[in-house]
Amino acid sequence: MKKKENRIPLIGTKNQIIGFENKEKIHVEGLFHSAVSVFIFNTKNDNNMLMLQKRSSEKYHSSLLWTNTSCSHPRKNESVLTAAHRCLIEEMGFDCFLEHKFFFTYHELLNNGLIENELDHVFVGYYSKPPIINSKEVDNWKWMFLNELIQDIHLTPDSYTIWLKIIIKNYLNKLDKKNKLY
Repeated sequence: MKKKENRIPLIGTKNQIIGFENKEKIHVEGLFHSAVSVFIFNTKNDNNMLMLQKRSSEKYHSSLLWTNTSCSHPRKNESVLTAAHRCLIEEMGFDCFLEHKFFFTYHELLNNGLIENELDHVFVGYYSKPPIINSKEVDNWKWMFLNELIQDIHLTPDSYTIWLKIIIKNYLNKLDKKNKLY
């Protein structure tokens, strides 16, 4: 079996790739890097229900926190769209059409001293079947109505990843411009 590629794109001041580095080193030193976040909405619930995953206990950061459907980093010579499809398949066991909705940057210190400093590309897709989770990547999953998610993030913020909280707080209206999601 091929070893999982751990070198991910470093991003320069003009959002261009300037090199590649080991992802653990990137998070220790807080280097600016590329990421993808995938949001899958349930087609049977007026697109108002989001598939969430609880990150595996084996993750070296943000383990056992609830987050969007899947998230990862592009690998060397991999587009952000290809990375989004790959992580959806690797983590949740399915694939579907994905649309790139927007990107944003953030810089946050995590509870364990690691640093997220990302250019995060956000993708949206629609699906209604249960996933087949990869237990090395995902501890659990659930569908959750967006209004319930917003309320729960407010009540128990430490249960969610930092990037999910940022997206829900600042970019919810960009996830789907055709339908009002909340």
